[in-house]
This record gives sequence, C-alpha cells and structure tokens, in this order.
Amino acid sequence: MSPVALQRAGGARRRHGHGAERTFDPARHPFTPHAVAVRCHAPASGQPPGQPPIHVQTPHCLHPATTPSNPGYLVVRPRAPPLSAYGRPDTRTQTAPTPGQAVRPRKAHARNPPHACARICAKMDSVTDASAEPPQAPRSAEKTIRLIATDLDGTLLRDDKTVSSRTIAALAAAERAGIEVFFVTGRPARWMDVVSDHVHGHGLAICANGAAVVDLHHGRRIVEISPLERPAALAVVHALRAAAPGTSFAVERTGGINYEPEYPPFQLDPAAVIAPAEKLLAELSPEHSRSPLEQEGAEVPPVSEDIGADQPVLKLLAHHPDLDPDAFLELARARAGAHASFTRSSPTALLEISGPGVSKAGTLARCCAQRGIGPDQVVAFGDMPNDLEMLAWAGTSYAMANAHPDVLAATALHTHGNNEDGVAAVIERILDGR
Repeated sequence: MSPVALQRAGGARRRHGHGAERTFDPARHPFTPHAVAVRCHAPASGQPPGQPPIHVQTPHCLHPATTPSNPGYLVVRPRAPPLSAYGRPDTRTQTAPTPGQAVRPRKAHARNPPHACARICAKMDSVTDASAEPPQAPRSAEKTIRLIATDLDGTLLRDDKTVSSRTIAALAAAERAGIEVFFVTGRPARWMDVVSDHVHGHGLAICANGAAVVDLHHGRRIVEISPLERPAALAVVHALRAAAPGTSFAVERTGGINYEPEYPPFQLDPAAVIAPAEKLLAELSPEHSRSPLEQEGAEVPPVSEDIGADQPVLKLLAHHPDLDPDAFLELARARAGAHASFTRSSPTALLEISGPGVSKAGTLARCCAQRGIGPDQVVAFGDMPNDLEMLAWAGTSYAMANAHPDVLAATALHTHGNNEDGVAAVIERILDGR
C-alpha cells in the first residue's frame, strides 16, 4: 500500500521490529495544506529585475498586506480543512484553478459567520471558491518522477553534517535529467550553507518545517512564510509551562533566534537575545492588543528592538531536560494542539512548534502545484516525525534505515542509512530506469 493510501485508509497497521504492530494514525500527524495567502505588493529587497513573482495556489483568498522586515515575501496563513464524509479533516490537496480555468465571482462571502478577511475579500472581483469541490492535483498516466523532496539531517546529510561526493553527483544527475530537487528541512535559512551549492535550477528550499520558502541562489532570501501568530505562541508557552514544568523556550523569527536562559542552544549565536519567552514574543507597537499576561495584570519585561519584535515568528522551540521525547510530543499535542502544530526531529526532548496546519507537506504541495506536479510524481525521503506528513503525501516515499520507528512503520519503502548514501542509491536507481 502506498503512503498516500496508508493515510487515506485512516490508519493502517504495519509490522516492524520484533513482530510488534504499530499503527500510523493520520489524526496524530495531520496534514492540512489549506491556506490563506497574503501577498505584499512591494518587491522583495534585492529581487533581480524581471524575476517572476512567487505565486501560491490555494483554495482561499489573496489580499494585500505589508510585513515590516521584508515587504516582498508572501505570507501564508493556513485555515482548518473541510471535514470529510467520515468527520475527519479532508487531507486531499487543494490547488488553485489551472490557467484558463474559470473562478466563481464572489460579491460576498457565503460563510456564516464570515471569516476574518471577508471585508477585504468582498471588495475583490473574484476569488477561488473554497466551498466548491477543489480541482485535484494533476496526475499523470505514468508514474514519472518529476521532483525529489528530501530532508537533510539524518537523511541527505551524513552524521558529520556533510554531503558525500556520491550524493552530490546523484543530485546533479537528477537535475540534468529534468528532475527538480527540493530540500525540505526543519533547519532555518541561516543553516542552509551546507547544501546551498547543490541546489540547481529553481534555487528554492523549504525551511523551518514548511514555515519558510528560501531562495538559496539569492543570499537565502525568504520568499514565503507561514508564521506562528504571537497570541498562539503565547498560549502554547502558558500551556506547556503548566503541563511540563521545567520547559524552556526559544523563538525563531525570520531574522534569527532568541531564547530563554535555561534553553540549550544547538549553536551559539552572538546576536541572540536571552530573555523570558514572554518578552521574546512581545511586540513593539503599542497599538497592538495586549498579551494575556498584560491583561491579567502580570509584569512583562519592557520590549526592545533587539528581540526582532517586528519580524514574524517561524517556529517556537520547547525543550524539556527530563521527559522522553515522544512522550513530550504527545503531551504537548494533547494540551496545546488547538493553538499550533507540534513535531520533533531531535533525539532529545525538543519540540518544534509551527502555526496551525503548517508542515513540510503543505508547503511542498503548494510548490509542486505551482509547477503542475502531482504527488504521484514526487519521491520523498525522511527519517523523523517531522517528515511523516511529507512521506504520506508523496506518491513514492522512502524511510532511511536509521529512521524513527514511527517513520519506518509508516513507509512501505526503506533505503540505506544516511551514512551509507541511502538517498543517492535510490536516485541512481530512478535514473537507471529512465
């Protein structure tokens, strides 16, 4: 059974290990590609003349906005997906109309109650109707691989964080054969130097577990974001402090990372601000609504421009010194899953927290839809829980031999470990069969 069929089946049992049965439950790893895209009119700083604009295809509305730190990138705000006939979120990919396809004129929103941007959208000539049956991602008669999507750490990279010569050669050969390669990682843009020389063609990478699309050909410029809104991030902080005392936090913004004194940073950043999470998530503008702590009368440290308060939050990171990593993830989803998306990719109890519905899979689905590529034309590689949605979405998916047990259980195909060039081995077989 393919990973896509596995997800649609609502949870299929697969044997692994010592005859034990594990169940992959899509409800634990929700994939919600539905989004609202907000386009800024101003061109991105440093954008080359004549470069085509970035388009996101979504079943919802597009309206103008501004972002102080980078007024040219696209902001994608996911919405809750519609329910299927079984009462579960309908995880089928929804895309915008293909060129020439008609969209239904909309004079006013039919939703009751109307959603947050109804006032803006009512002024638009037309938008794609989210209530209509969405067009499906294109599917080819033959399963021709057109795009390779690969995680980095524990997958493409060896344990010493290098790319082997064999893997470099395989990636270059795939590009020459007309197969696009996307790096899809939890890493922030500033940690992409290790692979920036190996991105050909489009030059794009999906970073921060789908929260950012980065142009590696132009100085790691962020061209699209799916932010974690500040009220949601604060709600998560409060919930995890209560549920798991001892949790410390870091805030990953578009301009860098800041963290609490107890948080163990993976890499020391001399520009990082060390302060309580409530301060790190504060805003500069006094006209913004007050935080829950301020509303309750609690003291909040004064806000400084050093924390990058004018920059969108891409991820919130939560670390616990004692809890089992998987148990911490389950606890966080149970206590704060209504506010954000939770996943993990570290061997320690470190959670990566994104906006609701944000995932590697959702952003990859949009990037593929822009290119007319369907999930059956994508082969994906991964090793950790933050790869599960992507592996379930792609038509062909491989777990690394060194992958997390949940990833091994959820994928029918396995390849060699990251230190044995497992990704390169599969690419070579794909090219040999063309």
